[in-house]
Amino acid sequence: MRTRLPCVYMLASAPRGTLYAGVTSDPIQRIWQHRNDLTEGFSRRYGTHRLVWYELHPDMRSAITREKRIKSWKRAWKLQLIESSNPQWRDLYSVIIGACATP
Repeated sequence: MRTRLPCVYMLASAPRGTLYAGVTSDPIQRIWQHRNDLTEGFSRRYGTHRLVWYELHPDMRSAITREKRIKSWKRAWKLQLIESSNPQWRDLYSVIIGACATP
């Protein structure tokens, strides 16, 4: 059983590649959908499949507010945010699975 947590995330096509920012209440499922091109749109078109940054939130309202702010940022700010916690641009999908798992 998974705990559903509001989450803001960024996907990348490659290290320092094309970026996609999103928000979801089920990060494991939503990112899996991106990785497997199950949804039409930006992520499929540009191959943004690598989870490079995420942030869990206590409620969906705060997650949506944060996502909107990040989407309005300059690219350099987004890169700085990612590299502050993930300088090697590792794929964090397995990390988020652990973070959202019910103990």
